[in-house]
Amino acid sequence: MIDSSTHVRIARPSRDLVAAERFYVHGLGLSVLWRTGERVPGEHDLLMVGPRDGAWHFELTHDPDNPLQPTPTVDDLFVVYLGEPVDATLVDRLTAAGGTRVRAHNPYWDEHGVTIADPDGYRLVLCVRTWG
Repeated sequence: MIDSSTHVRIARPSRDLVAAERFYVHGLGLSVLWRTGERVPGEHDLLMVGPRDGAWHFELTHDPDNPLQPTPTVDDLFVVYLGEPVDATLVDRLTAAGGTRVRAHNPYWDEHGVTIADPDGYRLVLCVRTWG
């Protein structure tokens, strides 16, 4: 049965796991939950980031033998509901960590938050609203 304690993994390719880690860990403040060690031919390099003890995480993958080019659209969003105004130092940290502040495709997100593209072009929305 799926409920609020069900663990969720969101997986997507990355061109550069070091850049992705800089953005999501040093910029956003997530934790490295797991990463592959030494390179194993035929296997993907993996970086898993998320909140410690959270019920979700990102799995960022890179296949050096057969790399995929990330193909995010302007509506591929990772929305974080902050429930408070977006702290300018967080935005500064994310851009210093390789992100780019962008206008949202849907004006709703510009009205209620800040949108930042990660190093692979996927969009993170820091929303001032709460969920629920």
